[in-house]
Amino acid sequence: MPANAIIIHGSPDREEYYDPNVPSPSNFHWFPWLAKQLIVRDIPAHTPEMPRPYDPDYADWCREFERYDLTDETILVGHSCGGGFLARYLSDHPDLRVGRVVLVAPWLGIRLSGETLDFFDFVLDPDLPKRTDGFIVFGSDNDDGGVLASIRLLRDTVKELDYREFPGKGHFVLSDLPDGTFPELLDALTADGSQGR
Repeated sequence: MPANAIIIHGSPDREEYYDPNVPSPSNFHWFPWLAKQLIVRDIPAHTPEMPRPYDPDYADWCREFERYDLTDETILVGHSCGGGFLARYLSDHPDLRVGRVVLVAPWLGIRLSGETLDFFDFVLDPDLPKRTDGFIVFGSDNDDGGVLASIRLLRDTVKELDYREFPGKGHFVLSDLPDGTFPELLDALTADGSQGR
C-alpha cells in the first residue's frame, strides 16, 4: 500500500470552534496547504475533524483516527493537542510501526498550574522513534509555557528525538505563519532522511 498521511489538528477554545466565521479546525492554519502539497506528490492526505476538540475525549479521538489506514509508511503530523494525541497513541500501541512523524508545537496537557488533562493520562514511550521513519518535534522559542514544558518533557524522555527550533514562530498558527504555508514542515516530511538528532 502506498504511503498516506494523517494530519491531526489541535484543540481550539469553544468560542472559536462555534464561531461561523472561523474555519473548522481541520481546515485552518497550514493544514489545507500541507494536505494539498502531499496530494500533488501522490501521498493521499487526510485531515480528520476530531470530535469536540475544545473538550477532547481520548476514546472519541481514537475512534476517529482509526477510521484511516495506519501502515508502516503512514506519515503522521500533529499540531498542539493533536501532537500530544499522537505521542499518546503511539505510546499506547507499542506494536504499531508508522512512517515519518512530526509533532508541531506539541502539547501534552501541561498547564502552568501543574494540572494535566485526563486526555494525557499516559506513560510516554522513550523508544517511540524506533518504530518510525523519523520522529521530529518542531518548537518555537516564544510559544506558551505549557507547550514549552511539553517539549522539554518529550526531549528529556524520548530517545533519538530530532528537535528543530524556530525563532519567533509562536504556536505555528495562522497569525505566526500568515501566508498559510509551512515549507519547513513539508521538507521534513518528504526529505530522504531526518536531519541530525
